[in-house]
Amino acid sequence: MTDIQKGLSQSVADEKIRRGECNGSFSVKSKSVGRIFADNIFTLFNLINVIIAVLVALVGAYRNMLFMGVILCNIAIGIFQEIRSKRIIDRLSVISAPKAHLLRDGEETILPVSDIVPGDIMLLSAGRQICADGTLVQGALDVDESLLTGESETVTKRPGDVLYSGSFVVSGSARAEVTKVGAEAYANSISASAKKPKKRHSEMMSAINSIISVISVCILPFALILFTKALFVAREELQYCVTSTAAAVIGMIPEGLVLLTSIALAVSSIRLAKRQTLCQDLYCVESLARVDVLCLDKTGTITTGKMQVSGVKLLDEAYPAESALAALAGAMGPENQTMAAIAERFPDGTGTCLKKEPFSSARKWSGAQVEGFGTLILGAPSFVLPPEEYAELSGECSEYSGKGQRVLLLAHSEEPLPGKALPGGLSPKALVILSDEIRESAPETLHYFREQGVTLKVISGDDPVTVSNVALKAGLPDAGKYVDASLLSDEDIPQAASEFAVFGRVTPARKLALVQALRAAGHKVAMTGDGVNDVLALREADCSVAMQSGSDAARCVSQLVLLDSDFSSMPLAVQEGRRCINNIQRSAALFLVKTIFSFLLAFMFMFAASAYPFQPIQLTLISALFIGAPSFLLALEPNHDRVQGSFIANVMKRALPGGLTVVLGIGALLVLQNVFSIPQERLSVMAVFNTAAVCFGVLIGVCRPFRKWHTAMIAAVAAAFCAASWLFGGLFYITPLNWREWLCLAVMIPASLVILYGLRLLLGKLLSRWSGGFPAASRLKKAAAVAVLSLSAVYALWFGTVFTDHMCVSSGAEPMFARQQPDGSWQGVLYRINNGTVLIFGQKGE
Repeated sequence: MTDIQKGLSQSVADEKIRRGECNGSFSVKSKSVGRIFADNIFTLFNLINVIIAVLVALVGAYRNMLFMGVILCNIAIGIFQEIRSKRIIDRLSVISAPKAHLLRDGEETILPVSDIVPGDIMLLSAGRQICADGTLVQGALDVDESLLTGESETVTKRPGDVLYSGSFVVSGSARAEVTKVGAEAYANSISASAKKPKKRHSEMMSAINSIISVISVCILPFALILFTKALFVAREELQYCVTSTAAAVIGMIPEGLVLLTSIALAVSSIRLAKRQTLCQDLYCVESLARVDVLCLDKTGTITTGKMQVSGVKLLDEAYPAESALAALAGAMGPENQTMAAIAERFPDGTGTCLKKEPFSSARKWSGAQVEGFGTLILGAPSFVLPPEEYAELSGECSEYSGKGQRVLLLAHSEEPLPGKALPGGLSPKALVILSDEIRESAPETLHYFREQGVTLKVISGDDPVTVSNVALKAGLPDAGKYVDASLLSDEDIPQAASEFAVFGRVTPARKLALVQALRAAGHKVAMTGDGVNDVLALREADCSVAMQSGSDAARCVSQLVLLDSDFSSMPLAVQEGRRCINNIQRSAALFLVKTIFSFLLAFMFMFAASAYPFQPIQLTLISALFIGAPSFLLALEPNHDRVQGSFIANVMKRALPGGLTVVLGIGALLVLQNVFSIPQERLSVMAVFNTAAVCFGVLIGVCRPFRKWHTAMIAAVAAAFCAASWLFGGLFYITPLNWREWLCLAVMIPASLVILYGLRLLLGKLLSRWSGGFPAASRLKKAAAVAVLSLSAVYALWFGTVFTDHMCVSSGAEPMFARQQPDGSWQGVLYRINNGTVLIFGQKGE
């Protein structure tokens, strides 16, 4: 057994580390550089794009491979930004990571958790994380094992009891000898899923994953149908069949959407890091942007967390209250800010501590049995005294609380301390008056959230009147609406959560219940905290924020850590979240316009007599100028509006009108083709111009409200498209049109823009009622698969009818496969024509 007064020597510890007998880091690791490369390169859409590029190359249509340049640029940008973000976050994670307080060579040493070895003596106190399994050898602790067991009740540990890594010290101080480290520790022996904190829901990523699921199911069947139709029905050349099918598939893929989302979130995490805010969960940026209720822990958030003794009101003039307070502070040690303040005011306490009970946020008192002083109890008067005795002091306590001060009662008993229960024979001896130090930035910060429409709730374990006055001094407008949470039943919580702004006497379980009630009412809730008593509520909140100066427990379960422990950083974090998500929503609309019209056109041209109207390189031109470049520029501009409504509904309000307008325009062009006998290549040019005009209209709508640089960007996009069409028309298959075709476009383009505006108004009203999101990706994938199978069956029936009834093969065709009909005749199914260059289905005839 290790000497608990000296601990291990550094030389022994170094030797154990050299042999690999050390803890190893159990902080959350970011993705490795290799994983970042793999995640950006080996994706489903990249595989599809490579297959398309190979097929296009095999038929010799090399210029239609330009889309691969865009794909390669996307991959490079994504890798660069993720690695940049990783390096910054990794540096900050080292600062925020929990540290181990160990006894080495008789001195307290603070080391990384990876340096803990068996036999080390851990020095544990309130708020610290237990970083390795061990046996308690001195002192007593109340331990929170909720992250391991799921139980919220604290567990008392005394000498000889086992401590488990992954738990946190709620109160008390002790020494423990490390017994198991690394993979042998309990926290590493349970399943990884059980150790992970609660997974937050990202509405944005759920919607994007659902869209990707539908696309992944539909692409291959759609591509096969379009290819067979172009080859066997329209009887186009093989090269045209491949390129037109490639154009349809490329159009369906929102190749920049996932990249844009990843980059925008990575840039936000970098910006937050530069503002001393560590983003431990990338998608919490979205939660932060949607927050409409902010729950504040008074201590360490509105106040600095430091307290000072303002005075001592004697209730028994003959009792040496100051000496008793000094003895109590000496016995308890600096277990919390209250004891630290008392020890600072009354130092040099005398008397041997015979037994002590650390402070508990559930009991609201702490105590010690001190030689020469008996049993001393310090806590909230309403929790220490019986109701009839407290009634005599309530007026005086309320007077101090009304001034924003905290009142504790010092009580004495000659009976021994029984443990977690109060001793009998308690008599009140003095009121200890403490005051909080309010942060200078608190009023301005609270004013910002109030202006942004965010409802503020102050939650504290202190007296509600005290908390109310502190909140009033900090500028909380509804500070007068306060309630004592200890008097609320479980049934009262939902109504109280919406009615009151200040909650006092709140236990950890009540904090959790308040957050749950607010979320159940449909609110997006952010919770700030710095103590172990905040852990349960932090895990439950949509967005959790901890202070770097707070406990290891609070930091480990929180999504955001304010490294400067300054609450005034919150407005900047909220603004960054809103900028990121609002701009992703706007840019996503641009990407989905192309996806929507490509899907609808693919469906339409399965049954239309004409071939698909676009070449891959033409869609690359439209994507690059009207979608790609503007979306990345828009994603970086300021936008501090609160994110409201469903992500998919907000995106579809902008994207769906554009996609439908393009499809209607192509339908009109098919009619004009039949009327004026427009050749396919010139029909394709007209489709490009009309589609570009609609995308231009969508871009203008997305840019509203306009800023000066928006006008410059829109003008540059229009100029670039005109220049590319004029100077590089041959590259993009843009052939000259005759006067009649230009006249058709002159009528169609304004009409399309009018239709776009009308659909935007109509669909905007309809989609405004859609408050929900997409179904789960797995369910949507199954539904899409059923729909595609049904469509394929319908198409197969139509396909067979077309070839049996409407196509004839010349008598010179060589049959390759035939089947006998019921009447005894033979019907050809496959024929070789033109020396085997083309295979078609058909019925032999003259």
